[in-house]
Amino acid sequence: MDLRGPRGPAVSQDLKGFGLGIPAAGIPASGVISAVQQHDYSASVWLRRRDKLEHSQQKCIVVFALLCCFAVLVALIFSAVDVWGEDEDGITEDNCSRDCRVVLVENIPEDVSFSDSTASHLPLSAGLLGLLDRAIRLVEIVSPLWLLNSSEYESSFQPAARQGRVLLSRLLALKSKKIQLKVSSGMVDSAELKTLAGHGAEVHYVNTTALTKGRLHSSFWVVDRRHFYIGSGSMDWRSLATRKELGALVYNCSCLALDLHRVFNVYWALQYKDFIPSFWSKRLFALFNKDSPLQLTVNGTKAQAYVSTSPDVFIPKDRSSDLEAISWVIKDARHFVYISITDYLPLLNTSSYRYWSRIDGFLREALILRRVRVRLLISCWENTHPLTFNFVWSLRSLCVEQADCSLEAKFFKPKVERDGSLRGINHNRFMVTDRAIYLGNLDWMGNEFTYNAGVGLVVSQAEGAAEQKNSTVVEQLRAAFERDWFSSYARSLQANKIPVCSKKRQTNAALPAKDSQLNGGAARRHDTVPAPFPNDPKDDGDVVRSESYGGLTPLADQEVVQLEHSQPQIKRSAWDRPKEANNQSPESGEILNTSP
Repeated sequence: MDLRGPRGPAVSQDLKGFGLGIPAAGIPASGVISAVQQHDYSASVWLRRRDKLEHSQQKCIVVFALLCCFAVLVALIFSAVDVWGEDEDGITEDNCSRDCRVVLVENIPEDVSFSDSTASHLPLSAGLLGLLDRAIRLVEIVSPLWLLNSSEYESSFQPAARQGRVLLSRLLALKSKKIQLKVSSGMVDSAELKTLAGHGAEVHYVNTTALTKGRLHSSFWVVDRRHFYIGSGSMDWRSLATRKELGALVYNCSCLALDLHRVFNVYWALQYKDFIPSFWSKRLFALFNKDSPLQLTVNGTKAQAYVSTSPDVFIPKDRSSDLEAISWVIKDARHFVYISITDYLPLLNTSSYRYWSRIDGFLREALILRRVRVRLLISCWENTHPLTFNFVWSLRSLCVEQADCSLEAKFFKPKVERDGSLRGINHNRFMVTDRAIYLGNLDWMGNEFTYNAGVGLVVSQAEGAAEQKNSTVVEQLRAAFERDWFSSYARSLQANKIPVCSKKRQTNAALPAKDSQLNGGAARRHDTVPAPFPNDPKDDGDVVRSESYGGLTPLADQEVVQLEHSQPQIKRSAWDRPKEANNQSPESGEILNTSP
């Protein structure tokens, strides 16, 4: 059929209108049909291509999102990986200093005097001021207390109290020397910390109560990640004046100082947190531990050293705990273990007393299985728990009719004032053996290592390693212990007499119940922030709040009954039963309300 004619051009025009691109004339019908089919095929191909393109775009978006997530993950992983020398002042494992000098520092109160021939060490206040003189760029401090300002009365009554003010003024002057001061503390309301923050110091608060149901008891300095101090003394004027403190200054020891700096960073990273991270950054991992101690030279003699911490939840990978360190030092002893501690009580106090066997078991094993001589020097002060004597008698009973078994116990009782208060409380927390020393921040009580944050330093040196006598830090600390042990302040635990640690009576109504208990019934120390001392002549600066231990009356008010083997027991009345223990220490607040 011929399409040419009057309508031909119109049809062709119409076909062009449909966009088929058919010539105006001379096109057969089969060509039109083929063109239409070809157009339909092209359209379907184009639609499929469009679908594929859209699908490809979706894939690209998903892939891009995955790549972004992967990049973020890689960044997080690499941010957690520690690279020696990065952000650590250029200190590397290869160039850090291992030729170290250790100097023991003490605060001996004015009322405590020893023979001139006995061991003496650098005063604590002079040692800390000397550290500040060495500071060039950075000073990092962790302290459970910040009470350096004494009152006018306290300064006039105790001249050494002014040393706290001197130290505070030197800390305030760091800003003018362009030295950065960083402080990590558990005290929220401290006038000293507010003053330091106003002078450019960075202050971080660690809510240890929310994290561990305990308190921050760590006490150490790190200066330029090269020098450091660790010991029992805190940033309290009483640690520089009225308490007997002991610690160690370590100079030019960047390997070990860097490891202690990482402990500081653990506290620094926990500011205002009420949870503990599920994983720790590798930058916080320990560099050395009991299995891989730092090989170094201490005062010209080869030694090994590492830093330990407590509690377990504050311990990143590779860090030894304080209990592991104590266990290692005791087990490594060959001849003797000498311990000077403020409080010794192998009990864990939750809703009720429970025997806590860790350290007690270490000592029993040393006595019975290895025949190591043990001496315990325990502070005799207002908050000495009555059960302390029972546990010491239990240890002594192991050596009854046992050859080569020796456990001696003495209680360091300082000067007693007319009002019954004590001065010169022995606040030492250390252990020395024939081969090693352990300097710590915690009392040897179950709640301390379970809940509270502390740091310890272990230094081991082979017996007789030094050419000169008393040149090693082990021999120096042994001399300090023996000076205290043989002094007139150390009273032996006798079979027919229990020491009376204080003439003051502890009242049971010092704090509300909510302040003396933990969540879940667990007891803790430092339930409230210690208040500054009032200007009361009856307050001697060394006593604590009147929180009695579980409602137990002091031994001075109890009847001592003599039994077989000359071991006394305490005869208690029906109401005199253990309750919630408030494991107080001289840091936990310093005001004691007493009955007249």
